[in-house]
Amino acid sequence: MEAALGDIGERLNRGEPDALEDAYRSLGPLVMSYLGRYVPQPDIEDVMQRVFYELWRVHERYDPNQSLRGWVLGIARKRAIDHLRKRRDVVVPLDSMREITGDDGREVADRLVWADEVRGGLDSLPDLQRQVIELAYFDGYTQTEIAAALDIPLGTVKTRTSRGLQRLAGLLENPRGVR
Repeated sequence: MEAALGDIGERLNRGEPDALEDAYRSLGPLVMSYLGRYVPQPDIEDVMQRVFYELWRVHERYDPNQSLRGWVLGIARKRAIDHLRKRRDVVVPLDSMREITGDDGREVADRLVWADEVRGGLDSLPDLQRQVIELAYFDGYTQTEIAAALDIPLGTVKTRTSRGLQRLAGLLENPRGVR
């Protein structure tokens, strides 16, 4: 199967649309099973769709010398985490997060506190700065892709990102300080 995945990966990297279908057929059950460990049952298919959409969107980033299975599962992990972060209305059991975040409860708690602080800091940023940072760090877009998606010059993306990150760093250093 690994040889077949290697061929699919090479075709995917070249942008052959049939390769996405073959990747879905070959890796779909594995991804579905993986997501089932973290994502609530009613949401698995939606997250899986996002995984394969992302796979196609960034297909040229795939290195055919690497494991396609590992690359796809890495994307699935990111989309599962994104999905869980967006579900603020639902309490996610800490035990379901252990494999993703590690076994040390203090580490998990520290990460959750840090994530909450970052989320609060992001919410304090001007919309234009927050938008480019979220696209870069949460959606995995490059600055060139952000410029194209927002139809703005690359320099504008770089400036907004730089200023937003500087402001965010200041907010995180002094969360109760003057904003």
